[in-house]
Amino acid sequence: MKIKSAEFVVSNSDVAKCPKNAIPEYAFIGRSNVGKSSLINMLTDRKSLAKTSGRPGKTQLINHFIINDNWYLVDLPGYGYARVSKSSKQKFQKFITNYFEQRQQLVSAFVLIDIRHKPQPVDLEFMQYLGEGEIPFGIIFTKADKLKPQAIERHVNEYCQELLKFWEELPPHFVTSSSKSIGKDDVLNFIGATNEEIEQLRNSN
Repeated sequence: MKIKSAEFVVSNSDVAKCPKNAIPEYAFIGRSNVGKSSLINMLTDRKSLAKTSGRPGKTQLINHFIINDNWYLVDLPGYGYARVSKSSKQKFQKFITNYFEQRQQLVSAFVLIDIRHKPQPVDLEFMQYLGEGEIPFGIIFTKADKLKPQAIERHVNEYCQELLKFWEELPPHFVTSSSKSIGKDDVLNFIGATNEEIEQLRNSN
């Protein structure tokens, strides 16, 4: 899939104020400083569609972007560590769960994982939350340019082995690097194929 257009639509902290149409959407989320904004800009071929920052926890709203006029990319606040006040953190963590539990247009979440690190409890716990809620998700490993190929394979395998302790099958996963555009086509083709399946189902009903 090629992205021909990508436009900001709305930011808010209330799921009820998200776009009302039935366009499928894909939510990107991960720990603060995982490289989410850079990944979104890489996927959309826009240098500043999502705001990047050296300060973890900058994204604190539900951000909707319309892609190719037929699906939404949703940029969600990071979970886990962020340099915000405790009350502010609790507030946006709550609307993260509200989003996942109430947003019927959500097709899939993408949980971003920094490939340089061993499996982190907060990431595993968040994926467990999604699984228990029967919320489809995939894993996007970021910052692959920071490791050699053998280390990338080893770290991905370690993560998969950890997941298989609790899951019968693995969610789809992708290895990416925003600076090298690694994995861009894999992620976009997955979304494109999923959208085609959704369209076929609609047409058959």
